[in-house]
Amino acid sequence: MVRINRYLAQCNLGSRRNVEKLILNGKISVNGLITKNLSTQIDPENDIIMYNNKNIKAYSEKIYLMLNKPKKYLVSKHDDFDRKTAYNLLPDFGVHLFSIGRLDYMSSGLLLFTNDGVFSEKLIHPRFKLPKVYKVKVKGSLNKEQINKLRNGIIIYGKKTLPAIVHVKNKLEYSTILKITLFEGRKRQIRYMIKEIGSEVLELKRLQIGNLKLGKLPVGMWRMLKPSEINSLFNYNAAKKGKK
Repeated sequence: MVRINRYLAQCNLGSRRNVEKLILNGKISVNGLITKNLSTQIDPENDIIMYNNKNIKAYSEKIYLMLNKPKKYLVSKHDDFDRKTAYNLLPDFGVHLFSIGRLDYMSSGLLLFTNDGVFSEKLIHPRFKLPKVYKVKVKGSLNKEQINKLRNGIIIYGKKTLPAIVHVKNKLEYSTILKITLFEGRKRQIRYMIKEIGSEVLELKRLQIGNLKLGKLPVGMWRMLKPSEINSLFNYNAAKKGKK
């Protein structure tokens, strides 16, 4: 027996958090009966689980891949304005892949895709605080006070951001290059942080998630993750605790 939310995440319906919404909204039935109880236990071998009137099963083959997302690509399956999406750069694997986190339209760099909801939840849930490293080009020359504000946390929509690691990599005539490490994944977080200190993001590229680096993967190209990389991401925080 297994909890229904865990099983649905294994059925390629999204992260644990997303499938819990499906359950609470009455979208899931077990043996013909709608269930809204997140603690429901099911027998995957004998129970009939349905979503949108379709019988769903857990996928045995898991896919984990990384993409070097170019600018001006949406992280979405479809777009009402017919803009290019990150999915246009991926082959059809015959399963529903979802992104682990997002990069906005004008941002580039490391983006992960999977059909493993449990793996996705492990990487994006706030309690795991998986570090993400970005190269950020901002407008103008930032002073120490502005840099310290980024490091200590900034109020965005009434909530302070977690402390970030910020290094000044280069100062140009009209811009500054920063390396920023975040430990949370709020929507357009870096852009809002930079705006709050009186500057503007000119370029933003994600370089690293946990121990996984973008490396020399060409822009617009993808590759499967190695088993060692998958294990490293999945066990990142456990490995850190073991080193202490």
